[in-house]
Amino acid sequence: MTSEKALTGSMRDFRVMEDTNLLDRCERFFDWQDERRRHGVWPFSRATETGPASTCGVRDDSGVLMEGVNFASQDYLGLCAHPAVRASAHAAIDEIGVHSAGSPALVGNTASSLVLERALADFLRMDEVVLYPTGWAAGFGVIKGLVRSHDYIVMDALAHACLQTGAQAATRNVVLFRHLDNEHCRERLRTIRARDPKAGIMIVTESLFSMDSDTPDIAGLQALANEFGATLMVDVAHDLGCLGADGTGHIGLQGMLGKVDLVMGSFSKTFASNGGFVASRKRAVKEYLRFYSPSCTFSNALSPVQVAIIGQALSIVRSAQGAALRDRLMDNVLSLRRQIEERGMGVYGDPSAIVSVKTGDEKLARLTAKILPTLGLVSNLVEFPAVGKGLARFRLQVMATHSAAEVALAAQHMETGMQAARATLARGEGPRFAIAS
Repeated sequence: MTSEKALTGSMRDFRVMEDTNLLDRCERFFDWQDERRRHGVWPFSRATETGPASTCGVRDDSGVLMEGVNFASQDYLGLCAHPAVRASAHAAIDEIGVHSAGSPALVGNTASSLVLERALADFLRMDEVVLYPTGWAAGFGVIKGLVRSHDYIVMDALAHACLQTGAQAATRNVVLFRHLDNEHCRERLRTIRARDPKAGIMIVTESLFSMDSDTPDIAGLQALANEFGATLMVDVAHDLGCLGADGTGHIGLQGMLGKVDLVMGSFSKTFASNGGFVASRKRAVKEYLRFYSPSCTFSNALSPVQVAIIGQALSIVRSAQGAALRDRLMDNVLSLRRQIEERGMGVYGDPSAIVSVKTGDEKLARLTAKILPTLGLVSNLVEFPAVGKGLARFRLQVMATHSAAEVALAAQHMETGMQAARATLARGEGPRFAIAS
């Protein structure tokens, strides 16, 4: 039976602790984590056996292997195993080697890095691009690189952790506005400008929020930036390459290509590699970030293999084949959303590669997560504090390479798993048999 301790609490409970020994603080978290692990409701830190295929084997962090349909990987166009992408990686190894051996400021770039920068700039209709070793580094680095302690950051309340961490590292003057609420953003900007007419202000948002699959009014935010003398930075990690007729995501769909002050993104969702970038409309911004953005200046540059993979993936994204893959992806997305809803479950947001299935109660979500692997579904549980208390969900990540049968299985397994979890709770087989902590 599943204990009360395993079904309650969250990671936030262990973020701030009072123990004087920094290492001893880890023990209380581990005790709670291991309680969840022993009861089969710790669904994190798993590893695929053969990479993010649409069906694969996955081991949990206790070493238990399960096999099933994979809706937990963010290889949205399925380019990880694309023959041309693999061939480009092998060619880069043969021609250049496997390591960049330096930061972008100190001979870490290669000729292929410069070609990739130009290709990305052209794709986004921006003038300049700076490459980063990860998407997280790009999000953190663009904020920390440009914002100083006397400046302000006005940020969507649900912005990604890399953006929030960068903001906290850059200045104490971090102001959140309600999710997708441009009028609230305006109020925040008006208050700041009335108090400090000369301060720098960065507005931070995402083009597609990965927990809720929703998008802001980007044109409206850029208009606010222009009105209040601020700079808009948009994170396009989850929609660039995989949404829109040309793959330019919501910035393209909203007619904002080349019109946003700063565009930051990650290659780890659609472009089959680690890495990230920041695009701007000025060479001066690129050069400044190269030397003042710590996660760029003091990190090794992308390896030649990563650059080759990203470059090849970008070529596919911009081709007729890329358009066909986006069509297949959207067909799968719409089918999965429809089948989930037909089975009496809800989904968040608008159609994208992220189909977040509403669960709500954390106990129900954890018991469902325990059951799903036994049915053959690999999925990601998202719970507090990544989302609000009582707003737990399963984030199903759809790929263009999923078959219609795999999509149907995902919907079927979600229904079966959630029904079984509800029945368990109704019988009192969770909290009633609590194990003392």
